[in-house]
Amino acid sequence: MESLTPHSIAEAVARARAHSPFLARQIDVYPDLVGLLHAGQVDAAWDAARALAPEDPVDRRLRVRRSAVALVAAIADLSGRWDLDAVTRHLSDFADEAIDDALAAAFTERYPDEAPRGVALIALGKHGSRELNYSSDIDPILIFDPETVPTRAREEPQDAALRLARRMVSLLSERTGDGYVFRVDLRLRPSPEATPIILPVDAAISYYESAAVGWEQAAFIRARAAAGDRTLGQGFLSAIRPFVWRRTIDFGAIRAISDVSRRIRAHYASGQRFGPGFDLKRGRGGIREVEFFAQAHQLIHGGRNPALRAPATRDALRVLGEAGLIAPEVVAQLDAAYVMLRTTEHRLQMVDDRQTHSLPEQPGALDNVARLDGRADGAALLAALTPHVEATGLRFDELVGEDEEGDQRLPDDERALAQRLADIGIEETEPFVARIARWRDGSLRQLRSTAAREALEELLPVLMREIARAPAPLNALNKLDQVIEGLPSAVNFLRLLVARPGLAETLVLILSHAPTLADALGRRAALFDGLIDQSALDLPPDVPALVADMRARDTSEDFQGRLDHVRQIVGERRFALGVQIVSREVDPLEVGKGYARVAEAAVDVLAAAAVAEFEETHGRVPGSELVILALGRFGGGLLTHASDLDLVFLFTGDFATESDGRRPLGGTLYFNRLSQRVINALSVPTAAGALYEVDTRLRPSGNQGPLAVSFESFARYQAESAWTWEHLALTRARPVFGSDAARAQIGSIIGETLCVARDPAALLREAAKMRRDIATHKSPVGPLDVKLMPGGLIDLEFLIHVTQLTHRTGFSPDLGTALDALAGAGLIDPALRGAHDLLTRYLVVSRLVAPQSTEPAEESHWLVARACGACDWAELLARIDGARQIIGENWTALANQAGPAEGTD
Repeated sequence: MESLTPHSIAEAVARARAHSPFLARQIDVYPDLVGLLHAGQVDAAWDAARALAPEDPVDRRLRVRRSAVALVAAIADLSGRWDLDAVTRHLSDFADEAIDDALAAAFTERYPDEAPRGVALIALGKHGSRELNYSSDIDPILIFDPETVPTRAREEPQDAALRLARRMVSLLSERTGDGYVFRVDLRLRPSPEATPIILPVDAAISYYESAAVGWEQAAFIRARAAAGDRTLGQGFLSAIRPFVWRRTIDFGAIRAISDVSRRIRAHYASGQRFGPGFDLKRGRGGIREVEFFAQAHQLIHGGRNPALRAPATRDALRVLGEAGLIAPEVVAQLDAAYVMLRTTEHRLQMVDDRQTHSLPEQPGALDNVARLDGRADGAALLAALTPHVEATGLRFDELVGEDEEGDQRLPDDERALAQRLADIGIEETEPFVARIARWRDGSLRQLRSTAAREALEELLPVLMREIARAPAPLNALNKLDQVIEGLPSAVNFLRLLVARPGLAETLVLILSHAPTLADALGRRAALFDGLIDQSALDLPPDVPALVADMRARDTSEDFQGRLDHVRQIVGERRFALGVQIVSREVDPLEVGKGYARVAEAAVDVLAAAAVAEFEETHGRVPGSELVILALGRFGGGLLTHASDLDLVFLFTGDFATESDGRRPLGGTLYFNRLSQRVINALSVPTAAGALYEVDTRLRPSGNQGPLAVSFESFARYQAESAWTWEHLALTRARPVFGSDAARAQIGSIIGETLCVARDPAALLREAAKMRRDIATHKSPVGPLDVKLMPGGLIDLEFLIHVTQLTHRTGFSPDLGTALDALAGAGLIDPALRGAHDLLTRYLVVSRLVAPQSTEPAEESHWLVARACGACDWAELLARIDGARQIIGENWTALANQAGPAEGTD
């Protein structure tokens, strides 16, 4: 902001004297502060105001300082020297100081030999987010620790804490000849009608863990340990964090908050119509609605993304916009509205230092507020406010909607229910009637609560319509029943579908076509929460961005917590990728690459966590580090939903060097134990579920060799001892963990190994024999086993890798890239690329849709065909046959050059 001249401050002082009786009095009382302000020394004036009356009794000292800082803040605001954020931050910080002073005085009076301890003030509302109004009360919750609060002889900790709290509140809020400091409203504490004004910390934690309601969850978005024993306060907030920031979204809580907002609108209906008398805080399009808009999005998304937990409204809008959860134009619109509304609210309060939020109804009084703001008259102020109020009201309506009649409830009477289901489009109504009756009669524990039954009834009409559209409605109904039975409670799952009815269609698609996703949903219904983000159905970003996201969202405090965290994130990502296949036109090849990127990010995060934990005990091996190679499909950067991870563990440096920790290990033992720790981190099921199966059989010497070997041993093995099949596998190797230097070094070793001159005939003979052995010992499981059948992906991989090693060119772990390079060099048939893409698409889709078979159920044929780019199932089968023929002819032609197999003529 451009530096303002003393003249602009002089003009602000003149406006304050002319239009604010309260500020006019302060200008006369504090001439020294006014002098500093006229000199442009706003910060010095603020510091001077905070230091006034140091020798006065605490009650007078705080009131003098409060009047003085009110003057300085007003002039800094009116002159434009401080923007809204600076004004509210300064006022909030002064509130913290005043509370600390009042609490310290209460301690000194009662326990003169004790430093303040065991009592904390949790600031809520605008004080908690450092957005305090110009003339505002404060809404704290007071807690104490019975173990640390000081007491007198025969005094109970509760009584001691209560006396301290009452004295502190009196010092702040009692009105004297010098005014008051802050009005203190303690009604936001748990059960205020029945509880003392200060609560034991454990009792407060217990309340918020078990009995709190939705609006209290939203209130703690802006909570802060503002004064007193901050360690105690921060510990309390950490303990209740899971209550505030829930990974499983409680749409019931959000609905409750929305209902409160609607009731506020209705209660203040007289202030709804914009114009004189309008309530800037509670009216339609007012301050509360901007705040709720941001908080609702935070409650929905903040449990899974800590970056969205900004307490201040403007900061919250910004981070939500940066995360792509609110459109940029909406962020700009609401931010501008919030600044305009809050600034005007401050002008109202500056006039007489009253906590008011309504525009004056009398024209003269409205003109006075407008002129304090530097405007011509009340009409000019109303004109400036109008577009902001209208825009905010519309945005709030879009978010919560107006009360509308939903679909008519399904009838209870069986005959009427059957007729209604038939009208919806369900032909075989009898099993549907029976199943709905079972859901309603309390047979399922998950549907016994009143909240669950209410959500079920609200959802049933929408859900039955979607199931009626399914290719096999009864199958979808049965799957839904299985999902509900697998839930610990159905209420949040049903409320999510009520709040986002568009997701009902997605749910039915999952139930009808993706048993893997349906099973995952039955184990963890919270997976469905992630789909409320529009971005959830975008392909995952690159690996560094995924790694950064996993780390940014990690609030775990130990290694086990990190394992659970990564499993939750990967589960959400894999679930969303699967949904992309069944719900919209997304190329399965891109989904397969997304699966691989998610897996690589998980390897990076968990391997780094395992290394860090291992080093705490065993230290580091100087000059050495762990490196992980991916091979197979993972090396090629394209996985299916069910793929395991082919990994090889290596290490740099001298194998004989010993680690430098308190329990040192030799290099080889160190990295073998560390590698096993990484495997466990990736594969052992935890409370959050399983992650990946890890296969290490492609390491040097296979299962007979050590789990991890040095770079030197790896290079020597590949040069002197490796079998041909191991070099074929090495064509798809790529490092997925390790420093850039180590990755480059192992890349050079792999490159040198692959580019060694070979006997083409011997290579081909061995490859052809290996393929025959695979066919003998691992037959296709059906006519659509696109991996193992003749002319399938295994044949294609042999064809590619033999050609690469023979001609020492076209090396890339990505088969598509390798095919393009080899075809570009004239070494293979260009038509093989299309055959590869088709069969790989089918593999990715079939692993999701038919995990126990190679052919999907008949009702899913259309979906698989569409995902693979065919118009219908018949066309897909014809195209698969064509792809097999192309691959088979090319592989046969190459394999025949090796001559007949041993034992044949």
